[in-house]
Amino acid sequence: MYLFFKPSLDFIISVFIFILIAPLMILICCFLKIFTKGDIFFIHKRIGLGGKNFSLYKFRTMKHNRKEILEKYFEVNKNAEVEWNQNQKLKNDPRITRVGYFLREFSLDEIPQIVNILKGEMSFVGPRPIVQKEIDKYGKVFNDYIRHKPGLTGLWQVSGRNNTTYKERVDMDLYYMNNKSLWLDLKILVKTIPAVLFREGAY
Repeated sequence: MYLFFKPSLDFIISVFIFILIAPLMILICCFLKIFTKGDIFFIHKRIGLGGKNFSLYKFRTMKHNRKEILEKYFEVNKNAEVEWNQNQKLKNDPRITRVGYFLREFSLDEIPQIVNILKGEMSFVGPRPIVQKEIDKYGKVFNDYIRHKPGLTGLWQVSGRNNTTYKERVDMDLYYMNNKSLWLDLKILVKTIPAVLFREGAY
């Protein structure tokens, strides 16, 4: 019953939230257009249900020449390159704009993923959406991963987020996939609110 009704619940709730936060989305769009160079949205390929690629939407938080900045940063910061290869994240990322730091700090950059939920590509709660390069790091867990829609939030997002190791991320996704239920989804959604407000592991 849970698996049958989850897509419908995702759609209904996302329509309601989209209407509710539309003014905030317009405000963020204006800020990005006025104070930064480049596109408003960052569109990135992620792996979804059945192993199919889909375009994940975010508000752009990085500078328009982010690739060149990262290459030059790695040339003088070898430790940063090791950190990137291990976690696909940088704690002190030189590519992020001032507006981007604010958006990331409160997870506002994730808001456009409501569109992905409306399109049926994502769910409100699920495993973390990954990219092609991360498949090897998931190992056998990847076979379980592609049987689920990635989530806007999940155990990783409410359990320390970027303060966790990559292995812990994978273990959290596996736990969720093996124990998924309406009750677990509700617990994660409730925990998401303080995790966003207190900016736990957000960068």
